[in-house]
Amino acid sequence: MEKLIITPKTKIFDLLEAYPQLEDVLIAAAPPFKKLRNPVLRKTVAKITSLSQAATIGGLKVEELINTLRTEVGQKTSDDIEVEHGNYVTEKPDWFNENEVVEAIDIREMLNAGEQPVHEVLSAVKKLEPNKILKVIAPFIPAPLIDKSLSLDYKHWLDKKGEEEYRVFFKL
Repeated sequence: MEKLIITPKTKIFDLLEAYPQLEDVLIAAAPPFKKLRNPVLRKTVAKITSLSQAATIGGLKVEELINTLRTEVGQKTSDDIEVEHGNYVTEKPDWFNENEVVEAIDIREMLNAGEQPVHEVLSAVKKLEPNKILKVIAPFIPAPLIDKSLSLDYKHWLDKKGEEEYRVFFKL
């Protein structure tokens, strides 16, 4: 059987199914990946999170993460892997106004319960009225969610509150 070729679009779940030994390599690369040991997160978040998104979550360069993983399993490395997404907005944007936040969703509880919050959050984002803002509280950068909102032309602002608390504000 042909082994999985590791790319920025490779999902973490698929990577660890094909190469279980890479779990320790991922965790060594970035401490936030320790959460992969949680079977619930492994079954939910890891299935939709790409290595490109994981690199963002872990504060790593995508190329370095991919090359480290490829080297570990004997694949050729590449120094010019394309990043899957543009930059996330981390500076407070002009459009942000605390008074326009109409709803807050804390996805930490959903994740801990093994639920996938993407659909609930996107459903709330789609119901936003013009000039209204949705606040999402997450234990890490919710890269799949931000990427999905970008593809739907929503504005976002990613505000890091602490090591395990990120707030993402979405607006039409």
